[in-house]
Amino acid sequence: MERYHVRLTKEELVFSASHFITYDGDVCEQLHGHNYRVAVEVHGPLDENHYVVDFVALRETVVGILAELDHRVLLPTQHARIRVEAADEEVHVAFGRRRWVFPRGDCVLLDIPNTTAELLARHIGRRLLEAWRSTSGAGPETARIEVDECYGQSAVCELTPE
Repeated sequence: MERYHVRLTKEELVFSASHFITYDGDVCEQLHGHNYRVAVEVHGPLDENHYVVDFVALRETVVGILAELDHRVLLPTQHARIRVEAADEEVHVAFGRRRWVFPRGDCVLLDIPNTTAELLARHIGRRLLEAWRSTSGAGPETARIEVDECYGQSAVCELTPE
C-alpha cells in the first residue's frame, strides 16, 4: 500500500501576535507576544495530476489564514472566565479584576476556550479544511498543523475532515 503526504515549512508561514492564556483555574498570564511559525502536513491520495495537493495553492491558502492572525491580539470567546465584549470600535476584556480595552481592528476573536498553541493549531487547521471545501469541494484525508510559539516549543493538531 502506498501513502502520500506533503509538508510545508516555508519562511512565510509565520505570524506575530499577542495573547494571554489562563491555567490552574485562576492564573492569567500577562499579555505578551510570539513570532509563531507554522508547518502544515497534508495526507491523502494522489489526484489526477499525481500529487496530494498543489503546493502553491496550499501555501497561498495557509498564508491567507495566517494573515488574519498577524499583528493582532488573539482573544478566546469561549473561555469560562474571560469575558470578551466587542463593540464597533473597541473590545473590552475582563478576567477577575483585570481589564483590557483594545481597538476592535487590532483583535481577532477566536471561537476557542484559550489561546494556547494547541488550539491555535486547531483553528488554523479548521480554517484550512473549510477553505478547501469551499473552493474545491474535496480535501485531504488528514491535515496536521504545527504551531511553534518559540523555537523548539510547538503544538500539533491533526484533523480529519468531517
